Amino acid sequence: MKYLKFLSIIFFLWITNVQAQEKTLTFEEAFKRSVYPKYLDQLQWIGASNDYSYVALNSIVKGNTSNENKDTILNLTTLNNALKASSEKELDALPQVLWIDASSFYFFENNKIYTYNIGLKKLVTVNTLNEKAENTDINESTYNTAYTIDNNLYVAVNGKESAVTSDKDINIVNGKSVHRDEFGISKGTFWSPKGTFLAFYRMDQTMVTDYPLVHITERPATEELIKYPMSGMTSHQVTVGVYNPANAKTVFLQTGEPVEQYLTNITWSPDEKYIYIAVINREQTLMKLNQYDASSGDFVKTLFEEKNDKYIEPVNPLYFLKTNPGQFIWQSRNNGYNHLFLYDTNGKLIKQLTQGNWEVSELLGMDAAGTSLFFMAAAPTPIENNLFSVNMKSGKITQISTVKGSHNAQISKDGKFALDNFSSTTVPNDYLLLSSAGKKLQTIFSSENPLKNYKLGEMSIFTIKANDSSDLYCRLIKPANFDPKKKYPTIIYVYGGPHTQLVTESWLGGSGMFLQYLAAKGYVVFTLDNHGSSGRGLAFEQAIHRNLGTIEMEDQLLGVDYLKKLSFVDTTRLGVHGWSYGGFMTISMLLKNPGMFKAAVAGGPVIDWKYYEIMYGERYMDTPEENPLGYDNANLLNFVKTLKGKLLIIHGTIDNTVVWQHSLLFLQKCIDLGKQVDYFVYPEHEHNVRGKDRLHLYKKIETYFDDFL
Repeated sequence: MKYLKFLSIIFFLWITNVQAQEKTLTFEEAFKRSVYPKYLDQLQWIGASNDYSYVALNSIVKGNTSNENKDTILNLTTLNNALKASSEKELDALPQVLWIDASSFYFFENNKIYTYNIGLKKLVTVNTLNEKAENTDINESTYNTAYTIDNNLYVAVNGKESAVTSDKDINIVNGKSVHRDEFGISKGTFWSPKGTFLAFYRMDQTMVTDYPLVHITERPATEELIKYPMSGMTSHQVTVGVYNPANAKTVFLQTGEPVEQYLTNITWSPDEKYIYIAVINREQTLMKLNQYDASSGDFVKTLFEEKNDKYIEPVNPLYFLKTNPGQFIWQSRNNGYNHLFLYDTNGKLIKQLTQGNWEVSELLGMDAAGTSLFFMAAAPTPIENNLFSVNMKSGKITQISTVKGSHNAQISKDGKFALDNFSSTTVPNDYLLLSSAGKKLQTIFSSENPLKNYKLGEMSIFTIKANDSSDLYCRLIKPANFDPKKKYPTIIYVYGGPHTQLVTESWLGGSGMFLQYLAAKGYVVFTLDNHGSSGRGLAFEQAIHRNLGTIEMEDQLLGVDYLKKLSFVDTTRLGVHGWSYGGFMTISMLLKNPGMFKAAVAGGPVIDWKYYEIMYGERYMDTPEENPLGYDNANLLNFVKTLKGKLLIIHGTIDNTVVWQHSLLFLQKCIDLGKQVDYFVYPEHEHNVRGKDRLHLYKKIETYFDDFL
């Protein structure tokens, strides 16, 4: 009897395991945290030491490079006791901590900046901010903090607030990002290295045409006027101020004429005497790296220029060498791929540090001795991201992260170690400690496969040849319970525009859970990164210049040709879906290939590029006056007459990126020509539908393909 009972238990466990592995991914589960890989929170180096920390269970855990021991050095209760003792508000969770040294960190909560010494268990309030403060920028040397309230800039020093600007016209904006966040711009304030001065953007938008957004939450509806300069129209004017908290005085850099130019890559010199700015003409064909005197605002000199007959797009500030402050690293695509160049402050090129048919994706820094420079690069294949170092003297490049995948790394201050977080198509999420020579020293954390109990479709990544013989990277997800004798409806998910790469050597191939869910329920899901997408060099990207939607669609149709050769693809049931640039591509593919696609869903689509904003639009299309044929060919209103198949357009009613006018014009054209089209809006949503409404969006997309594909 005991033996039979044992066999019964074994059989039960086997059946349970088989059933678990055949679990079907549901719509609700696709958006639960449990199906995503686990991660380490706040992994970072502790000051200049070779110890590292992360947060787990509301505690700070410390590890080190010499062994695999882990110690809990602080928990939330201890920190809250310190806050309570100082009559400060207690926290519900450990805050984001930033290490000062081996025993102290600072954090920002409840509009206050605190330092905490773990050994002494000492909490100090070092600065207090206005409760209305936004766009906070903390200087790590002094804890002086810049922030904005409405359209003006303020600085808090030791809890005392000072107004840097006092513009009453709301169309003059201080201390915020400018040029619609193009050119790598993500903020509007820049502290000098020692925190002595603050550089900031001042954006005058008074000359830019107002654009109305309508809010429906009040009775009656209210109008919000934004400034939205469209291609070919008047742009805003930007200057850079330098504020001295010691005397409360501001000088403005003499960036000169013409006033319609782009100021980016703002960098302080290590001695705080100069500011360097990449000044780009409105045509975005010429960049001058200029030096300005921070105390007087005077122009000093142009270090060098870069030109390109299509466009130039510098997105990274200068990186000064700590061991030689008269030299800096500059990132440039002047030779066709983004690489690292060593210059001196006279503008003399000392040497090119990296070269080859691959792109540097991020500069991380140098070792303490100044001998090795660390960087991330899309190499050895364009769909990977790996950690490398280059010897400053010999030029020898060492690949440090050697496991195939997409990596993110942090280098220790001395440059001897790296914290490496990566995933691949087979690794959900791993955290490793590496030596600078590339040796794996520790596995800090490894996430289990959260989908191991689900029956998913087989995924593959491969290339097909473009018409110019370049490789186009593709991702194909077969349906779960795939039967090669069956024919399946197929959805092409597309983006197609610059700055994005959909197919990557990362978990799920970069596909995301919704596409996996569509495959799990019986769709073939296909994605191709066409010319214009990132990671492939300047020529591959610039192939779309002045003719958006043309070569991208040629590439996408090569993908369609590939699909048609697959016996399991039902070529009468092809669908296409994309958002933003992908929405533009979705409608382009549907209209310019009538009858090829049975159903399409386009979100936030650009319809006519002359209604898109000036910085991005003119970079890739020039102005409507300069490029009328390109604008006409990309104007989807000109092709509505060819509409066949089912089309659903989705738009946020207060979209300030691709304004609502785009899809409304398309609707009007459909009405004029008697064409039927389906339409859905998300009230009070901008370009991306966020929050709980995002589930509604995905269900809308799924249902549309279920009904019509």
